[in-house]
Order: sequence, then C-alpha cells, then structure tokens
Amino acid sequence: MPTFSSSDLVSALNWRYATKQFDPARKIAADDWRALEEALRLAPSSFGVQPWKFVVVETPALRAQLREVSWGQSQVTDASHLVVLAVKREVDAAHLDRYIADTARTRGVSVESLAGFRKVIDGFVAARAKAGQLEVWAAKQVYIAAGQFMASAAVLGIDTCPLEGIDPAKYDELLGLAGTGWATQMAIAAGYRSETDKYATTPKVRFPASEVIERR
Repeated sequence: MPTFSSSDLVSALNWRYATKQFDPARKIAADDWRALEEALRLAPSSFGVQPWKFVVVETPALRAQLREVSWGQSQVTDASHLVVLAVKREVDAAHLDRYIADTARTRGVSVESLAGFRKVIDGFVAARAKAGQLEVWAAKQVYIAAGQFMASAAVLGIDTCPLEGIDPAKYDELLGLAGTGWATQMAIAAGYRSETDKYATTPKVRFPASEVIERR
C-alpha cells in the first residue's frame, strides 16, 4: 500500500516543471534510475499490449549527435539521463502472439483460454488499421508511459523535460531504429535543475479546476 500522502503528491506535481537548464554535474543515483525504468515498464497501455520501446542513451558522443538534431537543446547533453520513447509502427500478429504468450505465462493460464481476449484485441487493431489510425493509437500509449515517468520522477525529486522539438527520423538513424519497425516518438531528459534556470521559480500557469473539471 503506497504511503505517499495526497498533499505530498500535489506538492511534487507543483514542484515539477519542464526543466530548461540541467546541472550536468549532478547524476541520478542508480537505484532511483532503476525505479524510473520500472515506471516506464509498468506503465498502463490499451489492452496492456505495450507498443513501445525505451532507449536509454548513455554514450556522451551519441547524445552530442542527438543534440544537433534537437535544435541544439542543452537538455539532451546536460541532463543526467536521456531516454528516447519509441513506438511500434505496426502492432502485428507477432507482437500480439508474444503478448498473449507472456500473459498466459505470467498468470499461469493456457494460451487457449485467452482466445476470446485475443479476438477482441485483433478486432480493435484491425479496425484501427483499416481507418489508418493504428500508429496514432500506438503513439498515444507511449504518451501514457511518458506521463507516468515524469510524475514518478517528480515524486522522487528528479527533474524532467519532455522533448518533442527533435527530428525523429534523424533520431531513428542515430539510434539504429530506422527500418526496424520502431520509430522515435519523443525523448525525455532527466536529472537535476541548474540553479540558474529561471523557469524553476516561474509560477506554473494552469486553468483553474473550476474550468477544467466538471461533475455530472
């Protein structure tokens, strides 16, 4: 049972912001980073099919190359860690076979007993593919993982910055994803804010709850 209080949660979410300047001298502890990787792995997805891959970029030279195709954003190289979130372009039968087999193994049931569940997924995926929306649907799942990652980081007192101002095709080339069926969707820099980042103390701008939350 989680022991994190509701006030602690709200405080952490108010504290977090899209960090513009990271302190390159501060590194995320190994245990904390493992927890954040688990936050990605444990993220929910539609039907639980997990149409994603997470690439943790550790090589400084590679991060420098990625910065060049990220409009020169310093977060790419200065943050303690950089993770690239990739989407599976085609949620095909092989991927679903793997998922159903993993579900059966994890829950101690037979693959055959999951035939009805598999049929539902197949129908949903086929409908999205026919409408030309399959990759869009899969990409939405990646953003669920991104949100969970950033919220988890905030709880741990770790700063993050989601990065969409990047050249996905160039990322795919540099990361060896081109032609593999995976495609860069976004990246997230994680680490600790620099004392000189003025945005750390800039008031957060959000519409009031009365305007964005309705009750029926």
